[in-house]
Amino acid sequence: MRFFKSATNLLNNPELINFGKIKIMKQKLSLMFIVISFITFAQVEEKKLDELIQNTLKTFDVPGMSVGVIKDGKMIYSKGFGVRSLTSKQPMDDNTLVGIASNSKGFTCTALAILADEGKLDWDDKVSKYIPEFQMYDPYVSQNVTIKDLVTHRAGLGLGQGDLMFFPEGGNLSVKDIVHNVRYLKPENPFRTTLDYNNVMFIVAGEVITRISGLSWAEFIEQRILKPVGMTSSFGSYNRAKAVANKIDAHAPVDGKAIAVPHDWNETANAAGGIMSNIKDMTTWAECLMNNFTTKDGKKLVSDKNIMQLWNLQISSGAALKNPYDTSFYGYGLGWFLSDVKGHKQVQHTGGLIGTVTQFTLIPDMKLGIVVLTNQQSGAAFNTITNTVKDSYLGVADRNWLKTYGDRMKKVEEGYDKQKKEAFAKSEAFKKDKNLQPKAEQFTGTYNDVWFGDVTITKEGNTFRLNCKNSPRLKGELLPYSNNTFIVKWDDRSYDADAYIIFSYDENGKAESAKMKAISDITDFSFDFDDLDLKRK
Repeated sequence: MRFFKSATNLLNNPELINFGKIKIMKQKLSLMFIVISFITFAQVEEKKLDELIQNTLKTFDVPGMSVGVIKDGKMIYSKGFGVRSLTSKQPMDDNTLVGIASNSKGFTCTALAILADEGKLDWDDKVSKYIPEFQMYDPYVSQNVTIKDLVTHRAGLGLGQGDLMFFPEGGNLSVKDIVHNVRYLKPENPFRTTLDYNNVMFIVAGEVITRISGLSWAEFIEQRILKPVGMTSSFGSYNRAKAVANKIDAHAPVDGKAIAVPHDWNETANAAGGIMSNIKDMTTWAECLMNNFTTKDGKKLVSDKNIMQLWNLQISSGAALKNPYDTSFYGYGLGWFLSDVKGHKQVQHTGGLIGTVTQFTLIPDMKLGIVVLTNQQSGAAFNTITNTVKDSYLGVADRNWLKTYGDRMKKVEEGYDKQKKEAFAKSEAFKKDKNLQPKAEQFTGTYNDVWFGDVTITKEGNTFRLNCKNSPRLKGELLPYSNNTFIVKWDDRSYDADAYIIFSYDENGKAESAKMKAISDITDFSFDFDDLDLKRK
C-alpha cells in the first residue's frame, strides 16, 4: 500500500524530476527506466487495493462499494466494485450515487457558516431568534440554546433521541411537527455537558437555514455549495435524484444474507443526512475543504474565521481514547468529528441509513482525503479500507485490518444472535401455557407518546398486532414473552430491531402504560424505543 505515498513523492520531489531536466541523485538510471518502474509499481499497488476491496465485499457481504483517494490535489484512486443493486446486477462505479447520510452534516454547518459570513446569523444567536416557536423541555434551555448548540450534539438530548419521528422512512410528521415536538423530549443530560449524537437538532438547524434564506435546505445546499464546488452529479435529497439511473439500491442482512431493501431516508431529515453523491463529487468536496474551502474557480466558500469555527473542537467526547492511532483528543467541531491520528489532525464523519453506510476522512496537513461509499450497512467494511489506506500514508506497517474486523464482527454477531435466540426461545416456551398469558382486554387499545404519536395494539384472528400511526412502516406482530411483556416482531425483517413492549397494569390488571426496549444490541440507535413513554388512551 506504499504506492500512494511513494508515487506522490516521486512526482512532486524536485530533487528527482524537474519538468524536462532529470536529476538523478547518486544513481545512473535512464529516464525510461524510471518511468517504466513507476508505472509498474503503481499498477502493482493499485492491484493490491483492488484485491483488498474485493475481499472486503466478500467478507462482510457488501454487494457494492466505491472508493476514492485524493492526495496533494491529485486523484490517486477512484473506482467502484461489485454491483449497485442485487436486483438489477448493474455494476457499481465511481459515478454511482449513494446516500451519504450523516456526511451531509458537514454541508449543513458549511451552509450556516456561509450565512454567518453574510452577516445573517451568528453562531451564538439564540435559536428562538429565527424560530420563535421553538422550545425544549427545560424553559432555561429553550431561552438559551444557540445555533452552535444545535450542531454540536450538546443540547442535552440523548443518542438518537427523537429519531423515530423520521426513522424509518415513510413517517407522517413534517419538519414543522418535529420542530414543535422537540419540547416533549426530556433531556438525558444537563445542557452543554455531554456529546450525545443527535439528528433532530440538525433538522432544527436546517429549518434555521430555510427561515433565513427562504429556500428549502436541499435547494440552498445545491445552489450555494454543490454547484460552486463543482459537485455536478450530486443532489440535496433522494427525491431530487429519482430520475438518475446510476444509483444504488440499499441492502441489509436478513437471515444472514444481504438483500435489497427500500431506500430509507425521510425528506424531513435532509439536514441531518439527505445528500446523494458519488466518489468523484465527494473527492472534489474533499479537495475543496483541504484547499481552505476554496472552489476550483478560486472562490472561498467560507471565511478563515468560520473555518476555524467549523474545524475547532467544540465539545470533547468522554469515550476512551485507547486506539491504534495514539489518539489524544476526540470530539466534535461543527458538522465533523475531530481527532488526532499519529500526530496529525483528522477530520472525519460517517453516515448510515438502513442498507448503506459511508465514511469521509481528511488529514488536512497531509492533503489526504479518503472516501468510501457502500450499499450495505457494514461499518467494518469501510473501516477496513480507510484504515488500510491511511496506514500506508502514515508509514504504519500492514495491520491486516480485514482480518481484524472480520474476526471482531464474527464474535460480535455471535453475541447478537445469542441475544435474539434466547429472547425468542423464552417466548416460544411461554406461549405453551395459555393460562399465564395476559388477556386481550388487558392490553389491547391505543397508546400515545406525546412526541411520537399513537400506537395501536389490536387482536387479529389468533395474533396481536402493533401499528404506529405516524410511522406506518413500523408495524409487527406481538409474541407473548411473560405476563406483562411481548416481543414486537417487525414485519420488515431488514430493521433487525425487534423490541420488548412492557406493560404496567393498574390494580384491576388492565394496562395503563407501556415502555419499549430493543431485544438485541445490534439495533440501530435511531430506533429509540427506550425514549417512548406510552400512555393508554
